[in-house]
Amino acid sequence: MEGLRSKCRIVALVVLFVWVAFLGLYELLKPVPNGCIMTYMYPTYIPIPAPANVSSNKYGLFLYHEGWKTIDFTDHLKKIDGIPVLFIPGNGGSYKQVSPCRHSCQCIEYSAPHSLILLALKSPILYILDQYRESQEALSKEGAEISGGLPSSVILVGHSMGGFVARAATVHPNLQSSAVATIITLSSPHQSPPIALQPSLGHYFSQVNEKWRKGYEPQTNNGGQIISNPKLSHVVIVSVAGGIYDYQIRSKLASLEGIVPSTNGFTIGSSGMKNVWLSMEHQCILWCNQLVVQVSHALLSFVNSGTGKKYPSVAQRILVLTKMLQSEIPRSLNWPRFVKPSVPSRMFPLEDVGHATGSFHLITQKIILNKVTDTGLAEPSVQDRYSCLPSFNWNEDDLEKDLYIESSTVTVLAMDGKRRWLDIKKLAIDGIASHSLLKLGSNGRGHFMFVTNLAPCSGVRLHLWHEKTKKVSANELPVSRRVIEVTTKMVHIPAGPAPRQIEPGSQTEQAPPSSFLQLSPEELHGFRFLTISVAPRLTVSGRPPPAASMAVGQFFNPKEGEREFSVATLLHSSYVQEEILLKEDHPLAVNLSFSLSLGILPATLSLKTIGCGIKTAAEQTPEEQSKFCKLRCFPPVAFAWDPQSGLHIIPNLYSETIIVDSSPAMFDSSSETGKTIVLLLMDPHCSYSMGLSVSLPSAASRFCLSYFSQITGFMIAAVFFALNRQARAWELDTSVPSILSAIESNLRIPLPFFFCAVLPVFISFPVILLTRTQLPPIANYISVSILCYLVANGAIMILIFSSLLVLYTVAAVHVYIRKSWMAWEDSFVLFRQILRFTSFFCSMKIVQVLKNNASLVVAFAAIPLIYFIHPALGLLVFLLSHAFNCHAALCSFLTASLRSHAQRKEHSDSRTYHKPSIQSPERANDGFDPLLPLDESYSPTTSKSFSDSQLEYFNYQLSILILHLLALLMFLPSLIAWFQRIRLGQSFPWLIDSILCTGVILHGLFGSRPDVNSISVPIQWTRRSEAGLSLAYLLAGYFTFINALFSAPYKALYAMAAIGTLCCIVKIIDRRNRSRNKRRHSHKH
Repeated sequence: MEGLRSKCRIVALVVLFVWVAFLGLYELLKPVPNGCIMTYMYPTYIPIPAPANVSSNKYGLFLYHEGWKTIDFTDHLKKIDGIPVLFIPGNGGSYKQVSPCRHSCQCIEYSAPHSLILLALKSPILYILDQYRESQEALSKEGAEISGGLPSSVILVGHSMGGFVARAATVHPNLQSSAVATIITLSSPHQSPPIALQPSLGHYFSQVNEKWRKGYEPQTNNGGQIISNPKLSHVVIVSVAGGIYDYQIRSKLASLEGIVPSTNGFTIGSSGMKNVWLSMEHQCILWCNQLVVQVSHALLSFVNSGTGKKYPSVAQRILVLTKMLQSEIPRSLNWPRFVKPSVPSRMFPLEDVGHATGSFHLITQKIILNKVTDTGLAEPSVQDRYSCLPSFNWNEDDLEKDLYIESSTVTVLAMDGKRRWLDIKKLAIDGIASHSLLKLGSNGRGHFMFVTNLAPCSGVRLHLWHEKTKKVSANELPVSRRVIEVTTKMVHIPAGPAPRQIEPGSQTEQAPPSSFLQLSPEELHGFRFLTISVAPRLTVSGRPPPAASMAVGQFFNPKEGEREFSVATLLHSSYVQEEILLKEDHPLAVNLSFSLSLGILPATLSLKTIGCGIKTAAEQTPEEQSKFCKLRCFPPVAFAWDPQSGLHIIPNLYSETIIVDSSPAMFDSSSETGKTIVLLLMDPHCSYSMGLSVSLPSAASRFCLSYFSQITGFMIAAVFFALNRQARAWELDTSVPSILSAIESNLRIPLPFFFCAVLPVFISFPVILLTRTQLPPIANYISVSILCYLVANGAIMILIFSSLLVLYTVAAVHVYIRKSWMAWEDSFVLFRQILRFTSFFCSMKIVQVLKNNASLVVAFAAIPLIYFIHPALGLLVFLLSHAFNCHAALCSFLTASLRSHAQRKEHSDSRTYHKPSIQSPERANDGFDPLLPLDESYSPTTSKSFSDSQLEYFNYQLSILILHLLALLMFLPSLIAWFQRIRLGQSFPWLIDSILCTGVILHGLFGSRPDVNSISVPIQWTRRSEAGLSLAYLLAGYFTFINALFSAPYKALYAMAAIGTLCCIVKIIDRRNRSRNKRRHSHKH
């Protein structure tokens, strides 16, 4: 019965892994939707001579010039001016990918052909600044007029690994602190490497991030007194993430959280970037025209139009980047954990901002809508803060007449030139009736939402009134009676495709909204009326009128539109769709809250219009009714907010899979990052049927992307736990299980599974508290960690089955050929001569020495490759040696099994035919003896048969083979990158990688023989007097498991190297003790 359960557990884990891998690959290999516009350019790349101390085949600088005319390179280099911008491509990238900053007309772009080469140059950025100095000196000698001074810093724009290299160069010890002041990274990893498998790269990331953290801390003396400002206090950095379609660099890796304070930088996703609103692939972010234009405008905005220089103030640069890149949507909706930029008034006066830029009028107005005081008086500055510019002033005669709205919902279906009055006190019921601001909106409809496709200021304007007056602009009125305009508080949103209109009046759908406004009870408090003024339609002779105008406003209670979905509901929806009915007069804003992030359980949301407030004929079909309602109701819009990846907007939502680029349930997650908020803007005149279901293919793909590092580390931990069980069996002199049986035994419930899968998760909690202030969501963290461990066990089982299939096939073929060869030996003379020559060659002394020390020979061949070529090549050589040992043991086992089977069969036949059982020596030699080794040193005990000993040795050796195969695979991405850079010249591998691989080889040399496990080390203060390698494997498994939880699977190599060093030391001590004992024994005799 237990055997059946074991097989069921193995099959279940294999099916789980295959199911997750198949669905994940199916989803990841699907074509990615792309809404980007191609960027076209007419480049000319002017090569700049490299410094004398740098090889030209490793490093190069190019000056970008836009245009198709032929220019003189030398003359052009003498006229360098403006602000330098250095573009750094990613790994395997090209300087010709410079398009993200090519529109910066007054900037100079340099490009480096390879990002990692930048670190080899001591001062590349200073070299660029020297080019400006030499250019000005040459112009001054020619008598040319020089305007402006020399630039003091270079703007760095990096893509992928180029962004990280830009940060690494900024903290380079040979670089002046003022040489870099602004960095923009595009889809660059900052928290850790994209694939955290190489120890040197992970260590280097940690080192650079630590320097950046300390760079923003003030330097103090031993007494705690501040002696200097932070070294990086002048550096501003913005990280742009590609979003859900960037499978290489996820938003979590591109985040600057914990590295850069919010006063000096922020992270923004391309899907939430102003005027972009798109998620894009890793390479697409370089040529997507929407993003290229926005980044280029941000770079141009750094230039002060008065002085022609960059803004030196950190606050001014942050304000420029905030204005040009960030959207006001999250702040307008008061979403949690929104990283707010520093308020300008806290850093410098607003007058200074306007004076410094000349174009910050709108951004300084959009900081906050000042509240009306308890006395009913508004601050004088509130009147102008959200007012339209004077060029949009309307004449009051343009408004035909006033309309008074009696319902809580107001609708505009045309540009009719009318002003609509809404009585706040009457329509908002008791939502804002209380004088206490703490109780505003607690019961009634105290919030106001307004969506429209009309352009703010030119198409529609909104005002708040204390009382009804005739004039909108009445500066002569007292403060308590002034009218407050809130038009520019409207937030722009991306509109879906506008309905086609072939001829006037032929429109078949309502226009999608392009902006919205939300007013809270605190902002409405103290006002009596809200007016919505719509401009009259402009008529142009000979042209059809524009698409139908649309505006809908509503006083609503947010609690009426709240829907919360638990984890159980989401899991249930994966096979049974959740249905929600929204009747007419529902809240305009429907807030969906998901207890588990849609980054791990993406949900498909479908909306179907089932009514629009107008009675239809009974014979009307649902399709006709839906078509009619589309003309009545505006298309729904969805805003998905994730604190980690930011904003995702889905216009014209009818059926869409909502995915956010987050990695919840990890060690650095908080309670907020584990949730997702989806806000739906739907026409309250229509009723909807909303369906929600979890998309399993999308969930599998996000699971593989988010937890690849954890699964990789858990695979190594599972092998360590299996080696622990095998080593313990050797120590207790019992039968050594196969690696497959050992892994299955560790999954048995309750104790083995608890100690191998659950206990390490609980051990990680104290470690998390030592590095962070709070624990992650415990239930989600434990559940996802255990699920990753189960998937990792399924993956390692697939790897074991594949290895067994290959090894058994090769061994069976080998045994068959050897047996056939001996049968042909007596028949063919040529075979006897070849065999005689082979025996003579093998009997040579040098061959015997190499054969007896095969492991050392392989080690001497692998170590030079590790230290001088690449660690993966050395591990590959040593792995082939492991495979040969496994093959030899398996061949011996199969041969012994065949001989035993043949003897049993012959004995059975002799008993059947009553033949004597005594055989001659010639008869006993059945052809299998030459296939077997002469010694049986591999047998740990003499009580076991030869075949059993060979099988146990094979099982143990296979576990070591699988472990070292995983170590080799961890260096595979680095090896591919090494082959890509082979044309640029070679350099020595990182020393830490070489040292760790040497430890892995020591483990293979001294830890792959079963007799090592009989050597133990005494332990005091414990009941056990000694502990063998089983304890070392157990500790290594826990160490690897915990580091996998922390997204650092490369630290598993530390455990392998430590065990290899331990085995080497124990082996040396054992040999020394044996030699001493022999000397003492010979002395006594």
